[in-house]
Amino acid sequence: MLMITTRNLFDLTHTLAAPLLDKTEYPWEALDEIKAFILALGPSLPADEYDQRGENIWIARDAVIFPNNYIAGPCIIGHGTEVRPGAFIRGSALIGDHCVVGNSTELKNCILFDHVQVPHYNYVGDSILGYRSHLGAGALTSNVKSDKSPVTVRCGEEKAATGRKKLGAMVGDFAEVGCHAVLNPGTVIGKNASVYPLSSVRGTVPENHICKGDRGIFPRK
Repeated sequence: MLMITTRNLFDLTHTLAAPLLDKTEYPWEALDEIKAFILALGPSLPADEYDQRGENIWIARDAVIFPNNYIAGPCIIGHGTEVRPGAFIRGSALIGDHCVVGNSTELKNCILFDHVQVPHYNYVGDSILGYRSHLGAGALTSNVKSDKSPVTVRCGEEKAATGRKKLGAMVGDFAEVGCHAVLNPGTVIGKNASVYPLSSVRGTVPENHICKGDRGIFPRK
């Protein structure tokens, strides 16, 4: 399971959540602590860089927050990030610097590293998206199995029982997910991996590989 550890998926220098993630072996172990982490971190952010807007919401002064969106706390939004019209941030969201949270995108209990783009009609729940990862239009992280049973993370022939009924996707640094792809509960996308549009993905796409939907997973040439 080495390829899906926190340190193999993410460069922790690109997120304020580094102290939280650094103590985990696997990144989903941090999901239950995101809310408390934001509540502790928010008041310590530099007052000359972040404004507190509403209850437990801290937004960098140079972030661009368009009208007609909804932001619930606890939430942190980093420097230079854009939150576009129609975005729905439901709370427990730590959003890094220079991110794009687009129209009709919904976030809940998640960490977005710096320079993450979820720009069009995306759902990101109980998930972690690594540095410069990108979800194409309509790409979703499905976070609950249809039978509501606990999610198991699969990596090749190995399995990790998470004990979690809600677990979306762990998307590594520089990963690209194509338009209208569905990342099923417990999916892991490795660093520099790609997912073709319209794919339904389960298990793990290894680092530097391409998931071509039903055609399979192949090394990047």
